[in-house]
Amino acid sequence: MLSEKLEKALNEQIKKEINSAYLYLSMATYFDSEGLKGFANWMKKQANEELGHAMKLYDYVYERGGEVELQAIEKPKCKWDSPLAAFEDAKNHEKFITDSIHKLFELAMEEKDYATMSMLEWFIDEQVEEEAQTEEIVSKIKALLSTPNGMYLLDKELGQR
Repeated sequence: MLSEKLEKALNEQIKKEINSAYLYLSMATYFDSEGLKGFANWMKKQANEELGHAMKLYDYVYERGGEVELQAIEKPKCKWDSPLAAFEDAKNHEKFITDSIHKLFELAMEEKDYATMSMLEWFIDEQVEEEAQTEEIVSKIKALLSTPNGMYLLDKELGQR
């Protein structure tokens, strides 16, 4: 059985994961409007992945006898100055989510909820990958800023995700 405090925190994390999906879908619309179909594809896949994270938490709350209470989500930013600015926002957002997962893990430790700690280890490992992916793309964009052909190839690469 989840404590009331942990149940509330897990519900807040579900909201953050859904917000992440909404943000990445907004970034996809930006990239589509810029004719960067590969970048848009990457973001659409990322949005779906974030929804999967939300559902993993959703299912877990019910498995532990808790109750999910969906919360309002905010309207995401919808315009960026450049592909680099969008991916820097994505990278910073992943760091925000990592911090949130760590705080959730710390709460589970305080509550001595070993099952939740075990479940959250998957999210901790996942966030290492999420941060690394966005950091790698930011680095590639920076390296290719002055080479339009390079950006074209990166768009093709991201379209393969």
